[in-house]
Amino acid sequence: MPSKKSESKRSIGDELDEWFVPHPEVKIELESICRLHSLPPEELFYKWESYHMKMGQERTSLDVPTVREFKKELQETVEREARTKSHIRSADRRGAYATPRNAAKGGDVFGMLDGITPLQQSSSAGNKRKSDFETPSIPKSSKYHATSSPSDGRSLPTRMEQAGNQSVSFAERQNPGQIIETLNGHLDVHEPPMAPHPEPRVKLTANTDLKKFRYRPMAMHLSEASEVLDDRIDEFQSLIQTHHGLDDSAFGNAAAQGTNEIVAVGRIASDSLEGKLNAASMVFETSRRTGAGLRVPLKAERISYQFFPGQIVAVRGINASGEYFSVSEVLDIPLLAPAASHSSTLEAFNERLGVMEEGDYGVSSKALNIIVASGPYTADDNLAFEPLHAVCQKAEGTYADMLILIGPLFDTEHPLLASGDFDLPDDSSIEPDRATLADAFRALIAKPLQTLAQAVPSITIVCIPSTRDLMNKHVSWPQDNLPGKKLGLPKQAKMVSNPVTVSINETVVAISAQDILYELRREEVVIGKPKESNMLARLPRHVIQQRHFFPLYPPVDRAMLPKTGTEEGIATGTPIDTSYLKLGEWLEARPDMLIQPSALPQFAKVVENVLVVNPGPLSKRKGAGTYAQLTIYPRKLSVDERSKGALVGHKLFERARVDVVRI
Repeated sequence: MPSKKSESKRSIGDELDEWFVPHPEVKIELESICRLHSLPPEELFYKWESYHMKMGQERTSLDVPTVREFKKELQETVEREARTKSHIRSADRRGAYATPRNAAKGGDVFGMLDGITPLQQSSSAGNKRKSDFETPSIPKSSKYHATSSPSDGRSLPTRMEQAGNQSVSFAERQNPGQIIETLNGHLDVHEPPMAPHPEPRVKLTANTDLKKFRYRPMAMHLSEASEVLDDRIDEFQSLIQTHHGLDDSAFGNAAAQGTNEIVAVGRIASDSLEGKLNAASMVFETSRRTGAGLRVPLKAERISYQFFPGQIVAVRGINASGEYFSVSEVLDIPLLAPAASHSSTLEAFNERLGVMEEGDYGVSSKALNIIVASGPYTADDNLAFEPLHAVCQKAEGTYADMLILIGPLFDTEHPLLASGDFDLPDDSSIEPDRATLADAFRALIAKPLQTLAQAVPSITIVCIPSTRDLMNKHVSWPQDNLPGKKLGLPKQAKMVSNPVTVSINETVVAISAQDILYELRREEVVIGKPKESNMLARLPRHVIQQRHFFPLYPPVDRAMLPKTGTEEGIATGTPIDTSYLKLGEWLEARPDMLIQPSALPQFAKVVENVLVVNPGPLSKRKGAGTYAQLTIYPRKLSVDERSKGALVGHKLFERARVDVVRI
């Protein structure tokens, strides 16, 4: 959130451009809503996000008709709340022991005989009293907060149970197969072969030590956690000192009063455990080595920058009064070197793809065909897993080289799974009275994957768990892999950790199931005018610059995340094990591709020469979702690169086409 000083200089239109990036006609409608309800653009964005997630992707594209429907819904909500407050105030004025109006008219005191005494007509007050005993109707506000609880927290059914407001049938979904976003559209889509490849064209290598993820969760010691947080600050200070060529004397303690300008490296934090970080509550946390772990308020009105809790920053400034540190400059943090391979290695992988001569590099049939999908994999009102079956059929029909499935596969936030009240498909091998969750997983998830593996033996299936996965006993993040053998998955399925960095042939791919982009969006503080106005490009840049899959600390409170369809309605959130946060770091090189599923709109962008892909969920809560199809062409080597035999950059962002497709 911008500082008060910067807010006064920025118009509503400027802030709407930052939060929404709208079309001019849509911007006019949004400005109208802000002025009508006296809403700041930030609050309007959060209300739109809630409306967007509850109504489904197909119904909530950011266009003029949809924004007008949103405006109407918002107006109805405001009017309803005003009527409720008016009713409460009038009831308070009458008092708890005031005589009911029926008594003044000669009727029974509590209106209990209205409508049943044959010699007396029911009064209007009696009709009202009678209506109080009827089943309450569903308020329109439930359209806006699909899973929020009513005022009493128990009396009304969930949205899924409301008549006339059921999920859209998967068979009746709109525009299946429609491409909604393309990156590098000048490249052709992969041309499927006539038959499956006789051998896998993909060599999968884990660049992460998977054994380290088998730690014992919830065994954290405070001393270990604090050392991990401290070490991260000190490591960044060494990087910044080397990158900027600074002497030791240039660094100082931001919390100590002084008259000289210094450079300080530390972590952004909030002075309060509650509420969202803002310019007034922002503090700078030092390490024990450089500042005894003290915190000092940070004043940054003179700069333009974006901050979030947990961010490691190097600031130049002065603490003249001893009360706060005034920032004059934020120093750049060096990026990791891009991933590279020896030219001989690249030639070997190109031969694996069937590249035999110069003209083969641009042939689409020689390119890798990779499909990426993220959970949930079924709508809230059923366990048919039709979207999962559909994406497996797509992989089978195009003879995909790889299918990447990112959790949750078996979602703890699914209402039926959370309640345990569901039926398994007919299977003679499952005894209903002794069925376990593993049996349910084998019947509902493993079976379509086995069918795919039998039809396309050369395929490689990669499964990344989520902290929302029922079948993973490892509940904290970073997270161990799923138990593949126990779940009946085919041999082509490779179980990896969350997060993980893998090499697909030469391409280095970083994958995390935790939605860091959505949480960064909630917590980011924008001071001044950002260099990158596009939010969907700015948020991944934070991840890349911080060299970590989840640089936010602490995570967003679960109560602040979108409501779920379960009875409690509270999201799982990010249960971080701080002692093992180092497992989420990028250690050696900047990946060629970052796959980061998020509740934010799906996208494919190039950020700092990293191909960033958000495939979106395969299934919305009330409808079908999206997936990403990647066509990766072989890396063409120049004569000079071949002759030197040195390390060569992969340049994936130039030779990969990404299509985000409706399932």
